[in-house]
Amino acid sequence: MTYNEAVYYLEHASVFGVQLGLERIRKLLERLGNPQNAYKTIHVTGTNGKGSVTAMIASVLTEAGIRTGRYTSPHLEEYTERIHLDDNDISREAFTEAVGKVSHVVECMAAEGLERPTEFEMITAAAFWYFAKEKVEYAVIEVGLGGLLDSTNVIVPVVSVITNVSMDHMKYCGNTIEEIAVQKAGIIKEGVPVVTTAQQPALSIIAKTAYEKHSRLYAAGYSFDIVNEGSKGKKWGEQVVTVQEKFGYSITASLPLMGQHQRMNSAASIMALLLIARHDKRLTCTALQRGIANVRWPGRFQILKAGEVDVVIDGAHNPAGIDTFCKTYEEVFANRKRVFLFSVLADKDYTQMVQKLFYQDDYVICAPAPTPRTADPKEIAAILPCRADWTESIEDGLNEVFSSVKDNQVVCIIGSLYIQGRVRRYLRTRYGLCQI
Repeated sequence: MTYNEAVYYLEHASVFGVQLGLERIRKLLERLGNPQNAYKTIHVTGTNGKGSVTAMIASVLTEAGIRTGRYTSPHLEEYTERIHLDDNDISREAFTEAVGKVSHVVECMAAEGLERPTEFEMITAAAFWYFAKEKVEYAVIEVGLGGLLDSTNVIVPVVSVITNVSMDHMKYCGNTIEEIAVQKAGIIKEGVPVVTTAQQPALSIIAKTAYEKHSRLYAAGYSFDIVNEGSKGKKWGEQVVTVQEKFGYSITASLPLMGQHQRMNSAASIMALLLIARHDKRLTCTALQRGIANVRWPGRFQILKAGEVDVVIDGAHNPAGIDTFCKTYEEVFANRKRVFLFSVLADKDYTQMVQKLFYQDDYVICAPAPTPRTADPKEIAAILPCRADWTESIEDGLNEVFSSVKDNQVVCIIGSLYIQGRVRRYLRTRYGLCQI
């Protein structure tokens, strides 16, 4: 099996679409020897911010000299981004080996008449197997969707983290904040501490579940908090955050991710790490500070320079994400004019998103995401409250955006994470931005 064959297998040999539930993944992992039990784990869910928190925690563990795995989704360009060991993505060769191991078990299951796992379940199993093979000490695992029935929810972590809870994936998680919070709180395990930055009414659901599970709850604003407003760091695109545990430690760190939401994500990460540090003395204050300072999480309010033009790439793809983008943009760029490339999936609440995002003096190019799930860019352009055009591809949209931008305007590339692979390749080819 080659790498391309491994990708093809994942995309074509599985149950079609999202199929929540734990029966398939449990059977698959049992036949692999339950590799997820070979190391300690940290489990992270939430509507937005869970990827950032996963990246921060893994960065600190690595900085502390701990062999660390990291599992996230989706990828921006290659599947190998999803499985990370210390400072590097899994190699294509190792990814192929892991998928090959899983595929052999899947075909045996299918031959016995058992239901095939989904694509996400197979990648999850491959990640768990690879981490065991590489003898990681900790693996930081991001939930794919929801929590309670997500295929990652077979682990028993040393700490669980729940970031914010807002409206998204209503088809699978529920139509109210309370219903969605039940799904997120589903990752809480018996006696395992849980850290959360969720606000009411979701917080009450999480607290009730933690109480029923005899799990100690550490909630932002109660057990820990941010004790400064986030001053500018020494470098462009950097901020300083101070997080204080109630009646305990205070940690000040430089954070290379912008926005109030990233300050809150760092607070959740630091609180979770302080809990782990009670039993692992390698997690020193210095390791915490260096790990937060060195974290990389591209595509989330990522600021770049394309020639003389300031560019922001952000994967905001739901109303809460758009609200966060708007607040962060104002914090970083104040009232500078904007030119947008905007792309979104049809199953997102884009009517509400565009009302929050665009002003009358914006110029927006709408483009299709490279997936059958894309919303029609022509239809989106027709409902915008500003000047708007549409193109038939991401590349055509980017050409139009960069030819239209004027002095002191900011190019904002916003929407589905599905577009970011093409966006990043375009910027590398046209502007030589290799480190994106």
